[in-house]
Amino acid sequence: MAKVQVLSDQVANQIAAGEVIERPASVVKELVENSIDSGATSVEVEFKSGGKSYIRIEDNGCGMCREDALLSLKRHATSKIRKADDLENIMTMGFRGEALPSIASVSKFLLQTREKGTDSGAEILIDGGKTVHEKDCGMPGGTRMTISNLFNTVPARRKFLKSVATESAHIVHHTRLYALAHPEVAFTLIDDGRVLFRTPACKRLSDRVGEIFGKAIVSKLMPIDATEGEMRLSGLIGKPGQSKTSRHEMLVFVNGRPVENRTLGYALIESYHGHIPKGRYPVAFLFMEIPPRLLDVNVHPAKREIRFRNETQVRGFAVRTILEALNQTAKSSSPTYESVRLPKEDKSIELSLLNDSDEDVSSGKEKVSPPSGKAVLKQSRRLVKRIESVETKGFESEKKSRHKVARVDAQSSAVDRSGADVKVSSGSGVPVDWVFVGWSGRGFALFDSNSGIVLLDAKSAQRRVLYERLRRQFSESKTESQKLLLAVPVEFDPVSAALLEDQTELMTSYGFEIEPFGRNFFRIEAVPTWLDESESENFLREVVEMLRLDKISKENTELAEDRLARFAALKSSRAENELGKSQLDALLDELFSCTNPLADPDGKPTFVELNQAELNRRFQRKPKDEAMDLY
Repeated sequence: MAKVQVLSDQVANQIAAGEVIERPASVVKELVENSIDSGATSVEVEFKSGGKSYIRIEDNGCGMCREDALLSLKRHATSKIRKADDLENIMTMGFRGEALPSIASVSKFLLQTREKGTDSGAEILIDGGKTVHEKDCGMPGGTRMTISNLFNTVPARRKFLKSVATESAHIVHHTRLYALAHPEVAFTLIDDGRVLFRTPACKRLSDRVGEIFGKAIVSKLMPIDATEGEMRLSGLIGKPGQSKTSRHEMLVFVNGRPVENRTLGYALIESYHGHIPKGRYPVAFLFMEIPPRLLDVNVHPAKREIRFRNETQVRGFAVRTILEALNQTAKSSSPTYESVRLPKEDKSIELSLLNDSDEDVSSGKEKVSPPSGKAVLKQSRRLVKRIESVETKGFESEKKSRHKVARVDAQSSAVDRSGADVKVSSGSGVPVDWVFVGWSGRGFALFDSNSGIVLLDAKSAQRRVLYERLRRQFSESKTESQKLLLAVPVEFDPVSAALLEDQTELMTSYGFEIEPFGRNFFRIEAVPTWLDESESENFLREVVEMLRLDKISKENTELAEDRLARFAALKSSRAENELGKSQLDALLDELFSCTNPLADPDGKPTFVELNQAELNRRFQRKPKDEAMDLY
C-alpha cells in the first residue's frame, strides 16, 4: 500500500486555516480586506460572543455572480494575480485565495452576494467544508458573509481561544485598523447588538481618528508629510510630551495595509527619545507609501508582517521626518524670551536670559529672538556664571539662615521636649533601638541603631502601606470614596467607552462613581479617598487601558484587586518625602504591620540597614579602633 497520499481538499483547507485563521479576529481581517478590494464605500461588521458564535461582514462593493462566488470558495482561486511576477506589483489587500475556503472548512459559512446590474443574487451555504445548498437570493448590491460556530470541525482549536473579552478586543482592534487605513470607507462595528462605533466616510485622517479615538486626542496630534525618492511618509503623530502606556495607539500602515514592521516601529520610538518619558510609547498614525517592488508583503501567512528591501534607507527617512516635525513643534511652542529681574532688595543687577542687547526702551524689557547653535551654549555658560555670582552676593544670608533652620529642625526632630532621644514605637514590631536622626535631601529618613545605621525610603514605605491597605479594603468590599465638588468630564474612544459601561459595577466596587454623560462622555462624580482629584482622569484612563488588555476583570477578582492595588500604590501622588515625627511614627507602625515590610509593591526596598561591620569595612576601621573614639 502506498505511504504517500494526496490530501483531500477538505483536510488541506483545514490545515491552511490553521495558518491563516488563528482566531475570530483573523476572519474579520480577511473578510474586511475582501470588502475593501471590492470597492465598497460602506462596511458593517457584527459579532457575538467574541466572534466564536457569530460574525457578519456586509459591504456595498461590486459583488459577484454565481460562477465567481463558487470559484471564490476553491483554494488558491483569486482575481488579483495571474503569475508570480504580479506579486511585485500587489496593491490590493488579499491576493492568495486562501481565506474563504479556509474559513468555510472550519465553520458554518453563508455567502450571499449580488453583482451590481443583475436581477438576483446568489446564496451558498457550506458547513464544515461541505456544500449544503446553492440558490438564488434577493439582496442589495454587494456581499454579505455570515460565519457561525467557528472551529466547529476542529474543537481542539476552540480550546486555545481566550476569553470573550479578549477575543472581542482583537476584533475591535482589527476593525479600527482598517477603518483608519481607509477613511474614505464608512465603517460600523456592532458587538452583541450594541453599536461600538459608526463612522461615516471622512475626507481627512484627523476626522476618522476623532470618530474612533475621540475628538480630544486630535488636538494633541500634529500632521507630517514628507517625500524622499520614491517614498512618502504622512499621517498624524503626538506632540512632544504626549504618550501612552501601551503601543495600542502606535499604528503603522504601508500602502494602505495595517502592518507590523520593526523598522518603522523602532524609528518611531527612537525619534521620540527625550520627547516622552522612558517606558512610555508615542501616539502615531503613520502611513508609508512605497513602490510594491521595494517590499515583500508575502512574509507572513496572514500578511501581518512586511519586509522592506532597504531597511536602513526606510528607517533613516522615517527618523528624519519625525524628528524634524517634533523639533519644529518644540521651537514654535517655546516661551517668549524676556529678562528676569531680581528682588527689589538688589536693583544693581539685572539678568537677561540669553542676551544683553536689543533693548526695547518703550517696554523696559529686553526682547530677544530665540537663538540657536553655538550661541545658545556660549550665552548659557555666561548666564550660569552670572547667576552663581548673584546667588553668592544677594542670597548668601538667606542660604545661611535656611541651613541653620534645617539643622535646628533636624536636631529638634530627634529630641522630644524633655531632651531625651525619641525612639520609634515598637507596638507593631518596629525595632525599639531605631533612633531618628534626621532627613537627607532626597526623602531618606536616617536612624541610628545598636547594630549600625538605617536609611528609610519614605515613598517606598508609603506605597507598601497603601498597597496592603487597599488589598484589605478590596477584599472586604470597604473601599472608601469621596464626592467631588465639581464632576470631572472625560471623553473616551467608542471602544473604551463601551468597555467602561460594561465595567461600571466593577469600578464602583473600587471607589469610583462614574456616570454616562452623552456619547462616549462620562463624568467622574466620586473617587477613592487615596486618589487626588487632579489625578482622577489620568488614573481612570490607565485603568480602562488595563481593562482593554484584560489585565483586570470581574471574572478574576483576586488578580484584579492585586493589580489595581499595586498600580494605585505606585501611581499615588499622596506620597511625601519628609514627614513630621508623629507621621513618621505612624508610618513605621503601619509598615511593620504589613505582611512584607521589606519592599514596596514594585519590589524596591523600603529601608536599607548598614551594620557596624559593614561601616567598619567601608571606612577601613578595625574593631579595636572603636575604643579610641571614647578619647
